[in-house]
Amino acid sequence: MAEVAEFGTTAAGRKVQKITFGAGDMTVSVLTLGAILQSVRLKGVGHDLTHGSDHLADYEGALLYHGAIVAPVVNRLTNARAPLDGRELQLEVNFNGRHCLHSGATGSHAQVWDIVDTGADHAILALDMPDGQGGFPGNRRLTARFSVTAPATLRLELLAETDTHTLFNATNHSYWNMDGTGQWTGHSLKIAAEAVLPTDDDFVPTGEILPVAGTPHDFRQARAIAPGEPPLDNCFCLSNAQVPLRPVLWLTGTSGLGLEVATTEPGVQVYDGRGAVRPGQTAYEGIAIETQGWPDAPNKPGFPPIRLAPGAGLRQITEWRIRRG
Repeated sequence: MAEVAEFGTTAAGRKVQKITFGAGDMTVSVLTLGAILQSVRLKGVGHDLTHGSDHLADYEGALLYHGAIVAPVVNRLTNARAPLDGRELQLEVNFNGRHCLHSGATGSHAQVWDIVDTGADHAILALDMPDGQGGFPGNRRLTARFSVTAPATLRLELLAETDTHTLFNATNHSYWNMDGTGQWTGHSLKIAAEAVLPTDDDFVPTGEILPVAGTPHDFRQARAIAPGEPPLDNCFCLSNAQVPLRPVLWLTGTSGLGLEVATTEPGVQVYDGRGAVRPGQTAYEGIAIETQGWPDAPNKPGFPPIRLAPGAGLRQITEWRIRRG
């Protein structure tokens, strides 16, 4: 069976638990706070592959999004507004004094989820989000099933349901470093994307869909990366809608240890971690890989919609597949 242990108490007095499970060569820990992927360990490898903390207070501070499921809407919404069915939603302003980032302070990353089931190779968590929370309509239920299969694959199945029309675009916001080093310099990156979404000075998509060919954002062939070459906080366009699970991104460390990410989602946000510094560490320690719909879609004509209807349900899948060099 999975191991369930107390992890601490939030500033608001909520108990948080840590669930540890695995299969084959992989062992994973998930927290009930934010459904956070706190640890991914591989047998025979002396470092964690994802970045987390053993201190709950860090997740309410500097590590606010590290490893968490971010919902109902990840990324930025322009001017903290979004049209829906002829009306305009007014959302929390929490980014650069203008925009809504990651659904605001009441997003799923900041909530304590319920444990539904655990087993030797899996954990299922659920969260109920009431109508109007953060400005988003609908009584919504999120269910996250984490499971491990041998030799070293972690799978996340996320199901969302609502009782009225709403917006939904979720992701797991984990940071990765295959080498366990202070920076990810020297890793190679490959992304199966023909286009990328350029952003303005607030890191909000401009609305353009820019072909990657001939640009620094062309990662169709694996190549070494370094901080600022180019700066990365962009969504790479994989498709115009959800599709069957397929591999979309490959990150390989200098040791040869590699991560293959597969998803059903139409986009993957890649963030270089320049501003995501863990206590005692430095910038560019890990790369965030966030499978999701295209950001700011309600405000950008031509972007795939993120509207969720009652009775429809939404199921998205992401897999992280570790391979040895």
